[in-house]
Amino acid sequence: MVRVIVGVVMALALMGPRAAMAQDGTLADIRQELTVLYVELQKLKRELSTTGAATTTQGSGSMLDRVNAIEIELQRLTGKTEELEFRIGRVVTDGTNRVGDLEFRLCELEAGCDIGALGDTPTLGGGTTPDVPAVAPAPQPQTQLATQEEADFKRAQEALAARDFRAAADQFAAFNQTYPGGPLQVAAELGRGEALEGLGDVREGARAYLAAFTLNQQGPEAAEALFRLGAALGRLGQTNEACVTLSEVGVRFPGADAVASAQDAMRNIGCG
Repeated sequence: MVRVIVGVVMALALMGPRAAMAQDGTLADIRQELTVLYVELQKLKRELSTTGAATTTQGSGSMLDRVNAIEIELQRLTGKTEELEFRIGRVVTDGTNRVGDLEFRLCELEAGCDIGALGDTPTLGGGTTPDVPAVAPAPQPQTQLATQEEADFKRAQEALAARDFRAAADQFAAFNQTYPGGPLQVAAELGRGEALEGLGDVREGARAYLAAFTLNQQGPEAAEALFRLGAALGRLGQTNEACVTLSEVGVRFPGADAVASAQDAMRNIGCG
């Protein structure tokens, strides 16, 4: 499947290098974006560094009271540390995905670059991607964030349903910048791809579908993302890449609803 993804990326790149330059910016812009990602990660890591300000209160009271006070303070500090680790974990995961995307874009813009030789993107900041807890340590703030996240996603969906494609594309893009690594990230990329296609930009729509599939190749939306990517490639005239991509839907996700849609698309394209 890696070769399929690389082939799709190359097909999208070869369709319009000038358009890619206009959409993605100059090499300096992309390198500056990489620098910003590393700087933001380092700023978050510094939050975990000690400042030497920790103190132990030697107040009056019984031994039991003092032990209880120390236990409460330990629980508070542990919760704060876990919250910071959770934030850093999300930034590292999202940052690594973004760096991988930027490496593809740089390779597209530079002459003589072999996209197939890029390999896996190293984890941002070095080491391995940290384990991110399924639930944030502070339940109340996380509940508020989830509520706002859902509201922002719904607003973008409503714009898409109203065929306000420009607003929908912008809102889905802003959503994934605001909530990197969130549970709705793949769905937002799918919505962004649909909005871009509604604007007539099938090529960038295909890029969004590729991003959605790459984010989670085994998730509940993976089959739909792969089908939409293949169908978009067919509309772009990339028949070989479209047929290979669409055929992968049935191979990788034999029980998915998208299989029937992929088979219909293959017949329409004329896949052998």
